[in-house]
Amino acid sequence: MYEKFGQFIDGKWQPSENKETYEVINPATEEVLGLASKAAPSDVDKALKSAEKGLEVWKQTPPWQRSYIIRRIADKMREKQDVLAKWMTLEVGKPFAEAKGEVGGAADIFEWNAEETKRIYGQTVESRFADTRVHVYYQPVGVVAALTPWNFPLVLSSRKISTALAAGCSVIVKPDVITPGTVMELVDICRECGVPPGVVNLLSGDPPSISQQLISSNIIKKISVTGSTRVGKLILKQAADKVQRVTMELSGHSPFIVFDDADLNKATDMAISSKFRNNGQVCISPNRFYIQENKKNDFINLFIEKTKKLKIGNGMDPDTQLGPLTTQKRLNEVEELVEKTKQEGAKVLLGGKRPAGFNKGFYYEPTVFDDVKDNFTIMKQEPFAPLVPMLSFKSFDEVIERANDNDLGLCSYICTNSMEKAHRASELMETGTVAVNTGFVAIAEAPFGGIKQTGYGREGGSMAIKDYLNVKYTHLGIKG
Repeated sequence: MYEKFGQFIDGKWQPSENKETYEVINPATEEVLGLASKAAPSDVDKALKSAEKGLEVWKQTPPWQRSYIIRRIADKMREKQDVLAKWMTLEVGKPFAEAKGEVGGAADIFEWNAEETKRIYGQTVESRFADTRVHVYYQPVGVVAALTPWNFPLVLSSRKISTALAAGCSVIVKPDVITPGTVMELVDICRECGVPPGVVNLLSGDPPSISQQLISSNIIKKISVTGSTRVGKLILKQAADKVQRVTMELSGHSPFIVFDDADLNKATDMAISSKFRNNGQVCISPNRFYIQENKKNDFINLFIEKTKKLKIGNGMDPDTQLGPLTTQKRLNEVEELVEKTKQEGAKVLLGGKRPAGFNKGFYYEPTVFDDVKDNFTIMKQEPFAPLVPMLSFKSFDEVIERANDNDLGLCSYICTNSMEKAHRASELMETGTVAVNTGFVAIAEAPFGGIKQTGYGREGGSMAIKDYLNVKYTHLGIKG
């Protein structure tokens, strides 16, 4: 499957210099999908030089021309929706319909940034002196290292690549070893659509060694990383040596709060769609469920009734709603966390094991816990799995305090029919994003990112491009 790709450097696909490869596994069948190219240190050096040359071309390309090319990429992604979706289903395990939705969202991001390219506005400030003018304008920050994870390989790569292109930067994207093919297909679309050689480059292979070599280079001026808080801290320490600009979207541990005036039918639908998307392997997945005590049992019963109807299976089956976890390592970690949660005193109301009938694949049942306390491991450690701890609360102030008692601050969910509670809760939540009565959070036109140990910087919306631009102020005397 990977033969036509490899490392993408200076506008061409090529094998790694030492011809090394690694296996990519289908999580639904545990079969080897193929052998993907593994970059050598010399390939990283070549990509850095390529991006340095590409930057000189791209930053001189007029914004309207950049916009035209970026928009063509969005259109081509929609044309190749099934191809891109199949890559994701085979590599990640998510249902094909869900993967097609991700393609649509990723294309929207390219379309949005195609328009942002034309809207990099400078500023004229009224000078205090009659014979001078004060101008503020923006310039591309330089070569960008885009470090992307496996759970949403297309959307997360699209955020970084399209924003870099819109700003006039060149980029080196490093996909995770789990999902190289999805990102390779995207980079090939960039090539098809006329992105000049060297402007977009791809390095496939060992993430820590490639990342370290990229960050240690003087050529890299900005790093955009989506990953765990642990990895983000390591990258931030490395970037400090070069004082490189960093955008970080790291781990999340989202609270899901249901007040007693909420529509429980809608709230459970919202909870199920947001919790079980990509089998819970989502940074904005709701992980701590707080239900007002007089509605807790009703919510749990309805949630379980609906969850039991979800069909588990291979994502290529059109009836599948819940695919496998993505790796054996993930499956092992989930089983350990379930056992730990039970040992700490929780009761399993649903699931808690691998489903019957699967001889192969990293499948795990949706699992609902009751009798959970705030100090349990599952309430502090991001599960990244279809695990649902249910808790109750009495009052508004109590639940806000408990929900905010976490080091991570990416997203929170609020269910209520009270406009007062909706406004107050959304203002008080210590998260970068809040979803009130909707499960849709990450959209192209809105700034996405977190606070606290979830990182800083934003992707999406009109703010994101500023992270890829340097601000320059010129004080101009008009008399020579």
